[in-house]
Amino acid sequence: MSQAITKIAIVGGGTAGWLSAAIIAAHHKTNQTQGIQVCLVESSDIPTVGVGEGTWPTMKNTLKEIGIKEAEMFAHCKAVFKQGGKFVDWVHGNGDFYYHPFTVPLGYGRIDLAPYVEDIEQYAVESNFQHHVCEAGLAPRTISEAEYSGQCNYAYHIDAGAFGELLKNHCKQQLNVQHIVDTVEHVTLAADGSIASIELAKTTPIEADLYIDCTGFASMLLGGKLNVPFMKMDKYLFNDSALALQVPYEKADSPIASHTIATAQNAGWIWDIGLTHRRGTGHVYSSEFLSDDEAEQNLRKYLGKAADGLTPRKISFQSGHREKFWEKNCVAVGMAAGFVEPLEATAIMLVEISAKFVAENLPPTKAIMPTVAKRFNQQMRYRWTRIIDFLKLHYMLTKRPEPYWQAHTQEDSIPDSLKEDLAIWGYRGPTNSDFESAVELFPAASYQYVLYGMGFKPDFSQQAHLYQQQQQAQTIIQRNQKITQQMLQTLPSHREYIEKWLASAKTN
Repeated sequence: MSQAITKIAIVGGGTAGWLSAAIIAAHHKTNQTQGIQVCLVESSDIPTVGVGEGTWPTMKNTLKEIGIKEAEMFAHCKAVFKQGGKFVDWVHGNGDFYYHPFTVPLGYGRIDLAPYVEDIEQYAVESNFQHHVCEAGLAPRTISEAEYSGQCNYAYHIDAGAFGELLKNHCKQQLNVQHIVDTVEHVTLAADGSIASIELAKTTPIEADLYIDCTGFASMLLGGKLNVPFMKMDKYLFNDSALALQVPYEKADSPIASHTIATAQNAGWIWDIGLTHRRGTGHVYSSEFLSDDEAEQNLRKYLGKAADGLTPRKISFQSGHREKFWEKNCVAVGMAAGFVEPLEATAIMLVEISAKFVAENLPPTKAIMPTVAKRFNQQMRYRWTRIIDFLKLHYMLTKRPEPYWQAHTQEDSIPDSLKEDLAIWGYRGPTNSDFESAVELFPAASYQYVLYGMGFKPDFSQQAHLYQQQQQAQTIIQRNQKITQQMLQTLPSHREYIEKWLASAKTN
């Protein structure tokens, strides 16, 4: 009989470690059975990067599955709703903007409205009500609707540090996850090259059947001990630096944006993420095109008086990912597996997807582990390819004149897989048939919003016979206008909703 898998050791805390622990422990019911034991070891002296404050709509199901109430998460993490991303100055740099909303276009899957929209950059306005909901600063649902519901699809903005604490407490109190605070001093390998044990500074060594590396950029297990190479992607994504700054609201009742704002600069972009008590902001840039001092000037100019007396924190990173993500009996999750800039909030989403795969495909014995690892590596390689393509799409269609932006339009900086897509999208828009995975990180709708928002319009006239649904398209556009007006009249302001909702949750 092959050795049974009974113990999983997660090395590293933060969002990656504790979210992985929660997803795996909840799936395997570690609080009810003796089948699987999950332990997490983290050092008290290693700070987390802590800028991943945006999530993807997948987080709604994740929280439900691990057993955390939405109101509890909001109260603990100073959270707000995120209904999409607003991209300012990415096309021309003259105040232009477009939205990537989280609700799919009306008629999605039946008819693409793009051939019937005169100004393609207004695609999200014509096909979706969420643009207007965000611009008006409204919540995605009314106070009478239940948690995790609403006609507007949404994700969250969270205080990443507080989210990690919430997950840690939930894992320890509700999911029976063992917590060890100690420093890893040595990793011992078995004769077959797999990890045999982890030696700690103060406590007894940890022996497990599967090790999950959540040690961040260090990638202590997968990269450091198992020597899985890192594949740089800076040929496509140039940014390697960020300055992060948390700023207060002007007033206690200042409006809260219900979307991430990404404002393009001369050599990068600034993120602006609202929470209930502050804004998380930062400038992502390429050190090849912009100095730290110039980036700080950009950030301070953007923030105005809100930045007075505050010092930004510098973060350096390298865009890319490991050649493999599961080697022997070790899986890397989070930044230990790879990292790209925080555009489109891919970091936490990848943690969810990775941990969910491990949870759902965890074999009962070690004999089948190589097969599971092979499938995981295939899927994650595909996902990373798609992420890099999707992020590059935001840059390569720009009409901005600065050297940084023009460099993004050069042929050799565009992945071949994206070039192939664009060749097809030259005569028709993105459709579900363009994507291989049953569960895509970014569906065709996301590509439509960015592609059309950046001003790229396919030459639909090449197959004009396919686009004879003018009346049906007009009906959908008019329906969208009607829904938009209803929402603008019925949805409460974002801050008002959160305050009323949390107050009512306390009394219930």
